[in-house]
Amino acid sequence: MPISPSLATDPSPGSVPVTRDRRADLIVALAALALAFWVTSGMWRDPSTRAITVNSSDQALFEWLLAFGGHSLTHGENPLFTHLINVPDGVNLAVNTSITVYAWVFAPLTYLIGPPATFLVILTLNLAATALAWYWLLSRHLVRSRLAAAVGGLFIGYCPAMVSHANAHLNWTAGWLVPLLIWGVFALRRPGNAVRGGVLLGVLVAVAFSIAAEGLFFTALALASFLAVWAAQPSRRAEVRAALPHFLRGLGVTALVAGVLLAYPLWLHFAGPQRFHGTGFDPLIHAEDIAAYGSYPRRSLAGWAGLGTSLAPNPTEENSFFGIPLLLLAVACFVLLRRRADRAFRATLWALAVTAIVFAVLSWGPTAKWNGRRTDQLLPFGVLDNLPVVNAALPSRLALVVAPVIGLLLAYTVDRLRAAPPRHRSTELAWAIGFAAALLPLLPTPLLTSVREPIPAFITAGTWKQHVSPGGVLTPLPLTVDVTPDGQRWQAYALAHRQGEFRIPAGFFLGPGGPDGRGRIGPVPRTFDSLMDQAGRTGLVPIITDGSIRESLADLRYWHVEVVVLPDRVHGAKYDIDEEALRRTATALLGPPQRVDDVWLWKVPPA
Repeated sequence: MPISPSLATDPSPGSVPVTRDRRADLIVALAALALAFWVTSGMWRDPSTRAITVNSSDQALFEWLLAFGGHSLTHGENPLFTHLINVPDGVNLAVNTSITVYAWVFAPLTYLIGPPATFLVILTLNLAATALAWYWLLSRHLVRSRLAAAVGGLFIGYCPAMVSHANAHLNWTAGWLVPLLIWGVFALRRPGNAVRGGVLLGVLVAVAFSIAAEGLFFTALALASFLAVWAAQPSRRAEVRAALPHFLRGLGVTALVAGVLLAYPLWLHFAGPQRFHGTGFDPLIHAEDIAAYGSYPRRSLAGWAGLGTSLAPNPTEENSFFGIPLLLLAVACFVLLRRRADRAFRATLWALAVTAIVFAVLSWGPTAKWNGRRTDQLLPFGVLDNLPVVNAALPSRLALVVAPVIGLLLAYTVDRLRAAPPRHRSTELAWAIGFAAALLPLLPTPLLTSVREPIPAFITAGTWKQHVSPGGVLTPLPLTVDVTPDGQRWQAYALAHRQGEFRIPAGFFLGPGGPDGRGRIGPVPRTFDSLMDQAGRTGLVPIITDGSIRESLADLRYWHVEVVVLPDRVHGAKYDIDEEALRRTATALLGPPQRVDDVWLWKVPPA
C-alpha cells in the first residue's frame, strides 16, 4: 500500500522530527485496544462455545491451523504439508493460508487455553496492532500532528474492509505488516543501509508470506505502482537517480534473504504435491460492485441504522464500502493538499491518486457490475486474470489498497489544517463537519456471534482412542468440508490437548480438482460423502441400493476409515443439519450403530 517516498529523507509533510508525545501515544493505544475489544466483544463471553455467525467455517479452519502449527512445532513435523486431513492425499498448506508464524509464536498459548481462545486473542491483537502500526508510521515519519496520525491510523485499522475481514480472517486482519513493509522498503534508500535494511526487509517479507501471502502480493503491486508514478515525476527524478543504487543493492539483499527463507514454501507452492493453479473462488462473484464504493457496510453505525447494503459477495468481503461522504471528503482532501503542496509533494499526491484509481478499477473484476447487475463490459482484470499468481487473487480484495490511500489523505489534511488553520472560522467548521459526516457513520459495531455446538465428550474425554488405532482414520458425519467443519474442530482439540493424532478424510482446504486444473474447496466428492451431504442438508434419506452400499464401503476403505461418528448435534456453518436423517442413512449403509458416550458410532468392516 502506497506511501510518500519522502519517508525519512526530505522535509515534506511530517518528515520533520517531532518530540514524542507519550501521552498522545498512550491515548491512541488505548483507543485502538478499546475498538478491538468492542468489535470482538461478542466472542469474549465464552471463546470456546461462541463463533462468528457469518463465517464460523473460516474460524474453525484457523483454529485448526493454530493447533496443527503448534503440533508440527512440538513434534518436528512438516508445517506446510499434512496427511492429517484429506486422507490419503494430504493437503499442501503452502498454497493455503497456513499462518505458520502465528501458529508457532502462539503455540504455548494454544496449548494453555486452547485454539478458540488463541484465535480470539490473535484476532483482537491484529485489529489493534494494525491501527497502531499505521499510527507509528504516520507519527514518526509522515506528519507532525499526533491527531493527524491518530485519524489516519485508526481509520485504516478499523475501515470497513478490516472490520468485515475481522469475521474470522486472521490473515487479512494482520494489516500491521503493511506499514512495516513500507517502512522497510523506503529505508533501503539510505546510504549504507543495504545489508542491514535488506536483511530486515527479507525477514519481514518471509513473515508476511507465512501470514498473508495474497496481502504481500497486493502490497508489492501497490508499492510498484506508486513508485512508478512517483519516479516519473520531473520533480523527483534527481532524487530517484541519487537513491536508486542504494535501493537496488538493498533490494538485492532482500531478495536473497527472502529467497533463502522461502525456498521450500515457494517450491511447495508452485511445484509441490497437491498444488493447483488459480483458486477455488469465482472471480466474477468475488469482484467489487462499483456501487459498493459509495455504500455503507453492515457492521457500522450506518449499517446499524439500516443504511447497509448486500452488495458484497459475502459479509467478510466488504472491501470498499466507504460511503459517498467519505469519497467526497477524500476528493476535497486531495484538492486542498494539491493547492498547498510544493512540486515535490504534488508528485506524491499524484502517485497516491493513480494507485488508488488503478486498484479500484482492478477490484471491479473481469466485467463491470453496478448495484448488483452485471454488464458485459470487459475490465482490465479480465485481461490480467490468466496471468500466473494474478489468477489466484480475488479481485474484490484489491480494493484493500484504496483504504490506506484515503487514510493517508485524511492524515495529511488534518496535519495541514493544524499547521495552517483556515482564515475563516466557517471554513474550519465546514472541514470538521465534513470529517464527522464521513467518518462517524463508519464507526464499527461488534461482529455477530452465536453459540456453536460443543465438541462431543467422545473427543474431549479421549474415548476416541479406544476405537481408533494410533494415527488411524476417523470420520464424522457429515464429512468435514467448509460448511460442516466439525471434524477439524475435533482434531484441533485432540492436538492442542496432546491426546494424540487421528486423521480424517476430506476437510476444509484449497486443493486440486477444479475445472481446467484450477483449485477447488475440499476434495472431489465421492459416493459416501455425497449421500451424507444430501441427507444432512435436505433431511431426506437417499434411496440406498446394493450398489451405493458397495461404493460407500469402497470409499471408506479408500480413506482407511476405522470408525464413523455422528454426534447428537452437528454444526452447520451455512444451514442447519438434520442429524436424524444422517443416522438413518448411515444405518442403511453400515448397519445399526452403537452408542458410545454422546455419539453414534459405526465400525467399518474390513474388506
